[in-house]
Amino acid sequence: MYNEIINYYENYREEDRITTNNARRIEFLTTVQRLDSILKGSMNILDCAAGTGAYAFYLADKGHNLTATDITPRHINIINEHLKNKSYSMEAKVLNATDMSCFENESFDAVLNMGPFYHLTDETARNKCLSESLRVLKKGGYLITAYIPRLYINQMIVMADENYIDERFLCQIRDTGILTHDDPKCFWTDTYYSSYDEMQKLYSDNGLEITDHFAQDGMSPMFHDNVDKWSSEQFETWFKAIPHN
Repeated sequence: MYNEIINYYENYREEDRITTNNARRIEFLTTVQRLDSILKGSMNILDCAAGTGAYAFYLADKGHNLTATDITPRHINIINEHLKNKSYSMEAKVLNATDMSCFENESFDAVLNMGPFYHLTDETARNKCLSESLRVLKKGGYLITAYIPRLYINQMIVMADENYIDERFLCQIRDTGILTHDDPKCFWTDTYYSSYDEMQKLYSDNGLEITDHFAQDGMSPMFHDNVDKWSSEQFETWFKAIPHN
């Protein structure tokens, strides 16, 4: 499972994902807005699926102490290249988020788990990923997670391509949340799509207090053609006016 995910991202330009157009920028802007509202002062933060470091560098530039890990070697190489132009240091290493044994218990004030969970199709692996995030998090710290809702993804892919209007395929995602790389209609790589109720229960079962719950990019990918036509001024006006919950 992990090899397929690594291979996908080794051949994908993750560094362009949230910067190339207005619709994609929504995720980054919405997320950092929330991060700024809760992560105050200078905190020790683990970004346990940092990608090429978009959020890690943003938070480090704000004065936080970052440790950035990712399962994809190419991503860590890119982070280390960018660090050559920074005045601060950042530990960056290849790491599988289901095994963070290299870190002591309660090492971080905040843990960003915004990538691993929805690539783990095995429930045991998902639980291990969450338990490891909680183990290295200090008591009273912030765990920031991301998941992809099943109904959202079914709507989005159908709007993008009518070939996905397939009963077997759509019901599979709706009923199991699982899509693997060897599915003939796979549009990504191994992925697990959750539901709001499932995630609420998962947090509750692990003794977490939910302080916020929001959509990172909302509906913008569904009408990206319009969003990407807007001028910078129009985009900023729209972004400030829309609710981000």
